This record gives sequence, C-alpha cells and structure tokens, in this order.
Amino acid sequence: MTRAADIREGWLDAARRLPSPNRNARPAGEVSALVLHSISLPPGEFGGGDIERLFTNRLDPAAHPYFAGIAGLRVSAHLLIRRDGECVQFVPFDERAWHAGRSRWFDPQRRCERVELNDFSIGIELEGDEVSAYREAQYRVLARIITALCEHYPALTPGRITGHARIAPLRKSDPGPAFDWAFMRRCLLDCM
Repeated sequence: MTRAADIREGWLDAARRLPSPNRNARPAGEVSALVLHSISLPPGEFGGGDIERLFTNRLDPAAHPYFAGIAGLRVSAHLLIRRDGECVQFVPFDERAWHAGRSRWFDPQRRCERVELNDFSIGIELEGDEVSAYREAQYRVLARIITALCEHYPALTPGRITGHARIAPLRKSDPGPAFDWAFMRRCLLDCM
C-alpha cells in the first residue's frame, strides 16, 4: 500500500477481506474515533492464521494450550495490520466491530465522557505485543489508512485516535509501551 487507500461501501480496497460474524449495526451510525490494539496468537508469536481464526470463530481450542481459554470469545476488529504491512479487514467500517469491550473515553470535542466505544469507533489491530517493537511497515500502512479514514469520515480526526489501554486501563494495556506514538504521528504527517 503506497498511497492513501480508497474506501468503498465500508471496505478498504487495499485490504484482503475476511468477513467476521462478530459485528452488528452501529446504533447511531457514527464513526468518530479510532482505537489501536495489539494482538499476537499464541501470545508473543507472530505470523500464521490464528488471529484470523479467532476473529471468524474458527480457533481450535486444542491447537495451543492458550486457545482453550479464548476459543469461545466472540471478538473482532475492523482491520488487522500484519508485521509485513498486509491488511486484513474483518468488518466494514460502517458496522460495529466487537473490539473495545467495556470502555470509557473523554471525548475532547463533546467535552464529556463516553462509554461503549464500539458504538462509534473503528478498531485496528496491529500484529504485535506490548514489548516487541512494531515494524516500520506497520506504521506506514497505518498512517495511510488513518489518512483515508479521516477523509472518508469527517468526524474522525488524528486527535481522536487512542489506544485500548487508554479506554480500558484496568483491563487492557495494548498497544503498549512498544508502540511509538511519536513515530506514528510523523508517518501520518508524511501522508497528509
């Protein structure tokens, strides 16, 4: 992906589509925030198809000891950005993906706290964990996707990007200290 991508009917043209059943309609149709996550399956291991199997309810609980505890989860994200920059899209942006769970966020535009971020946010998973450095390819692709999303959804701005740890601090810590927010913003400036 070398330029800002096109979005058609909620799908990113540059992404491989793998629809997840773990989605539903947005209650107000609003898209105004972006939540960044990290994921690796099994934990600390990169590559393979286990993330895709988790988001499509096909994870084999016997394939790894960790999977027995998560195989029944019904979760998804809009996008996964793999270590090499490949994008996989599971849920159209106009629909609600099940990525944020119980969440709270101070909305700087409305000047109030909002809950249930799945209702109005886009969830992007970066293949990684909280301690391993993310790859430059992931930051570059993420910046192009953010640019496309901000163009397509006017209520979404770079100031409305947050991490899972910030909206669910007692439950989550991703994308973690390994995520370089300053570098992501520099990549974003290069795209705008």
